[in-house]
Amino acid sequence: MRRRRVNRVATISMHTSPLDQPGTGDAGGMNVYIVEAAKRLAELNVEVEIFTRQTARGLPPSVELVPGVTVRHVTAGPYEELDKGDLPGQLCAFLSGVLRTEATYDPGRYDVIHSHYWLSGQVGWLAKERWGVPLVHTMHTMAKVKNLLLADDDRPEPTARVLGEEQVVEIADRLVANTAAEAQELIDLYGAPPGKVAVVNPGVNLSVFQPASQGAARHRLDLPQDAHVLLFVGRIQPLKAPDVLLRAAARMLIEDPALRSRLILAFVGGPSGNGLSRPSLLADLAESLGISDVVRLVPPAPQDELADWYRAADVTVVPSHSESFGLVALESQACGTPVVAAAVGGLRTAVRGGVSGVLVDGHDPDDWARVLTRFVRSPDWVATLSAGAVGHAAAFGWSATASRLAEVYAGAMAHLHHMPVAVNS
Repeated sequence: MRRRRVNRVATISMHTSPLDQPGTGDAGGMNVYIVEAAKRLAELNVEVEIFTRQTARGLPPSVELVPGVTVRHVTAGPYEELDKGDLPGQLCAFLSGVLRTEATYDPGRYDVIHSHYWLSGQVGWLAKERWGVPLVHTMHTMAKVKNLLLADDDRPEPTARVLGEEQVVEIADRLVANTAAEAQELIDLYGAPPGKVAVVNPGVNLSVFQPASQGAARHRLDLPQDAHVLLFVGRIQPLKAPDVLLRAAARMLIEDPALRSRLILAFVGGPSGNGLSRPSLLADLAESLGISDVVRLVPPAPQDELADWYRAADVTVVPSHSESFGLVALESQACGTPVVAAAVGGLRTAVRGGVSGVLVDGHDPDDWARVLTRFVRSPDWVATLSAGAVGHAAAFGWSATASRLAEVYAGAMAHLHHMPVAVNS
């Protein structure tokens, strides 16, 4: 029997561009996921074209990210970043741009569509029906999960998003979950058929995020060699709970005032989501807690510099209320820096409690202060976790992620066309 090959994937990322710097606006782990997976798919001779909304007038229609990976800018709405709540109004314009691009080529240009986040899933749904190809969808975050785990000052996700996600779950040929726990949430909360859900762990760029001298990293970042550095990396918004680190540190300083001369809380990232309405939130909270002198607020950093921040830290703190996976935790561990993370979502997979870091139940600052104090006072224990962190992260390479995604694509094509499919090699 003739075997169809997976030659070209149309990746839909409407609300955030893979070219954006992660750590601010709507750019985060999903951007990293799309870029790194696409690069590794290209190495498997699977071409990837990424459709995203154009956010500046001067952007070219297409950009070659690497050979085999093209980013296509689609005009849909004003040339600036829109709040995600305003993006549903641009779905028709974005879809039109995607369909026009495909129409300029011979029929059958794309073998499969992979959409990321529910807005892109809506576009993928209609493109799937027009092109007659399967739709693979990755949620990244889910409204029903987020609404169950809201921070005190966070807003619930709107009903329109919940309904949109339910529609995508129903129409998609395959659903990609980052972890087994997320797969179960799709089944339990959205009624996804188990046979439609595939677990594909995200990865980490092990050539960039790898152990190196802590002292050299601190020198490059102008950090004291004898400092106790507690690091937060990510978008500054209630969902990510950066306030937990501030409140925990304030309690640590009450218990041990002498720690103040050596403690540094470094926050690498920018405001996002609900945090955009209060861009000075962290600075104001630090001032109200009386710890502004130990806080450093750093803008989002490119990967090479970010790796230095991980290496310079004693521990990376990930207190999120909800996290589909937690790439920050994986990047930190790959650099040899253990992680203290909330025991939620994908963080329970990204961090191996007691081996590569510590998982904390809940968000009580007193509990976090007790754990973080141990990182300050027990260097031998930290060294043991550091070794465990490197070993744990080594199992999560992006090449493995891409290989598994290619298998999912092939399975979706085989199911749709009722015939065997081969992955290029």
